[in-house]
Amino acid sequence: MNKKIKDEYMPGGARRQELLDKAVDYLRIPGATQNIKHEFCLTYLKMTETEYLDALNKATNGELVRNLWN
Repeated sequence: MNKKIKDEYMPGGARRQELLDKAVDYLRIPGATQNIKHEFCLTYLKMTETEYLDALNKATNGELVRNLWN
């Protein structure tokens, strides 16, 4: 993948939240494995592990956090 994310979508950028919100939708849709989605988010979208886990939790309607406590 040769495309570069615009600076405004990078960490600290003015439109970063838009990217994080779209990542939630990306994680919801079927297709690639969660492993591939994880790598894509961290490598290409430059998400932190915390941002990724937050997006994954939102995508699963809080199930990620609930399952951690059970």
